[in-house]
Amino acid sequence: MAIPFFDDPQNLAPPRVARIPFDDDSFVLRSPEPLKPYARCVGEWIERWAAETPDALAVAERDAQGGWRRLSWRELRRAVGAVAQSLLGLKLPPQRPVVVLSDNSVDHLLLMLGAMHVGRAVCTVSSAYCRLTQDYSKIHGILATLGPALVYASDAPVYGPALHTAGIDAVTVFSQGAETFPGALAFDTLLRTAESPAVMQAYQAILPDDHAKYLLTSGSTGHPKVVINSHRMLCANMQMMAQVWRFLEREKPVLVDWLPWSHTFGGNHNLNLVLRHGGTLYIDEGRPAPGLVDKTIRNLREVQPTLWFNVPRGFEMVLPALEADEALAREVFARLRMVFYAGAALPQATWERLEAVARRVRPDDPVWFTTSWGSTETSPAITSAHFRLDRAGVIGLPLPGLELKFVPNAQKLELRVRGVTIFPGYRNAPHLTAQAFDDEGYYRIGDAGYLADEARPEAGVVFNGRVAEDFKLTTGTWVSVGTLRIRVVSALAPLAQDVVITGHDRAQACALIFLSPQAKELPPDELRRRIAQALGALQAEGGGSSQAVARALVLAEPPSADAGEITDKGYVNQRAVLQRRATEVEALYAEPGDERVIRAG
Repeated sequence: MAIPFFDDPQNLAPPRVARIPFDDDSFVLRSPEPLKPYARCVGEWIERWAAETPDALAVAERDAQGGWRRLSWRELRRAVGAVAQSLLGLKLPPQRPVVVLSDNSVDHLLLMLGAMHVGRAVCTVSSAYCRLTQDYSKIHGILATLGPALVYASDAPVYGPALHTAGIDAVTVFSQGAETFPGALAFDTLLRTAESPAVMQAYQAILPDDHAKYLLTSGSTGHPKVVINSHRMLCANMQMMAQVWRFLEREKPVLVDWLPWSHTFGGNHNLNLVLRHGGTLYIDEGRPAPGLVDKTIRNLREVQPTLWFNVPRGFEMVLPALEADEALAREVFARLRMVFYAGAALPQATWERLEAVARRVRPDDPVWFTTSWGSTETSPAITSAHFRLDRAGVIGLPLPGLELKFVPNAQKLELRVRGVTIFPGYRNAPHLTAQAFDDEGYYRIGDAGYLADEARPEAGVVFNGRVAEDFKLTTGTWVSVGTLRIRVVSALAPLAQDVVITGHDRAQACALIFLSPQAKELPPDELRRRIAQALGALQAEGGGSSQAVARALVLAEPPSADAGEITDKGYVNQRAVLQRRATEVEALYAEPGDERVIRAG
């Protein structure tokens, strides 16, 4: 039998790490492999593949007729040059970014790459601020903070209302409906400009530490931080990944990806992986949402990607179709090298269901399940699980060129990171920047972790939740919210889409439950019985009050994106839910008990 893909050192770097202990019980993990040279700027990738593989497919998206709009690397470079020349011709004020308000698309990509090709930073903002609300105060605040030179959106009727009253002085560009917005330019006009030598002159002048992108964090508060991503950060991070995912130098990645470019997972990790290796990106118009996930399934079946990136909710919504249709599963998994989930958030039950489907259709060729861990400020990957994993939770080992420090903090080991891919700071916010780093220059990411095996650090790091999310019960017991949430979702599978853990300054941890589509089909009494039984089984496993929940309450209303309860990546914002659902939280702890509350039993 052939060596499994993930056990072959030609495909993946063997797990190796150095551990450096300190007298205060902290320690550092560091890859023994040095970081190799990397590109000067993102544009070098475009130039390379346009020259080396000009006819290969670079990017595709669905057109109005249901076919694919395709651009080869030659066509991509030609369009990037035209857009770059147009931006130079507009003589935009210096130091002010290009801002994109809409979802992933080919036009969005061309504008982003064209701007970066001539040294103009780009910021993609979540489309939810314009598309899913009539309250434009948040997007107006974001635009005021960014001070854009140019604002782009796909559709004037959809995004124009938010811009009409934004009060900004910026060039406005739309792909559709530009004629309906006073003074706006049609995106097509940017593509009709002939490139001059000025484009390459500006390109050659880009320095590695020049700003390439701005990404927003904590946008749900209305006061987002603007994270600087330099060309050096983005290019070095992809070199790190290339050194541990060795197969990418031989096998160009093919992705079907919906993850929004307003977030670092989709916009840096996945997109840049394609750009760095000359692969192909099929922009998925689907989403992990009812009515939209069918589009993702259609695209997965038709394209048969080699790498599948998703968030837990995305996998959970595709799984029922894969489990019910073996022919579909066989087609989706036909070329897959890897199934990748973000961080440690994948419930074990979801892992096992995915693995069971893969094993059924590929019994002799196991699929590699893996993950990575990082943040917007780290561009993004800090660790990579570039080895066989048996279950969710392990987030891998530090990538070449990075140092991961473990610092005792209350009941946990706080993680901090230092290296070439760490951001220089928040834009125009020196005070916030200073708070983000310790006195040794390590970025305080706010997560916790520990070694899977103290005697064998090469076994990897286990994610242990967010330090700031954790709370103490009135008994004095600490509750690790991230860890407990995964345990509860797994215990309730397949009934819970997600759960929110409660219990700060209470005697017991409890949970608010967002139901899965399967759960909503059950009779109410049967649903209550199964939830109570699952929570009782979790308590019976032991571990005390920090490892189980005593009560639960099913939420009738799904998480609201408009209220900041769910991100456009499909993650539930625990803090926002607790604030908005304070009445339901009180009901969990009311005595005598609220009739809606389900007790473990």
